Amino acid sequence: MQRAHPDLALGYAALDTPGVLLEDACFHAQQCAEKALKALLVRHQIAFPRTHVLETLLDLLQVNDIAVPTNVDEAFALTQYAVQTRYPGDWEIVVGEEARLALTTAERVLNWVESQLSI
Repeated sequence: MQRAHPDLALGYAALDTPGVLLEDACFHAQQCAEKALKALLVRHQIAFPRTHVLETLLDLLQVNDIAVPTNVDEAFALTQYAVQTRYPGDWEIVVGEEARLALTTAERVLNWVESQLSI
């Protein structure tokens, strides 16, 4: 979790930092969610592959009887920011509202995981 919090902070900082691409804010949102989900998997001693695919991590929680709320399960959409937007290619430029939504989603995942870790 100590790695997830800075990613969220960096993502929000990217929104207001001149010269920083909004894709970078989204990357940090994805990283925050990924690290938080992996922390929960570690807490429950659930093995997971080295992956940036959030759907895989979310599915592992669910098949191990950890109920994932729908608004957290929607975080799978952040996966696209792990790799796709970090390299030249065929993707649309991220706009401000999309970046803010990505960060809000990551924050929702982080808060939910923290609530699970305190149980």
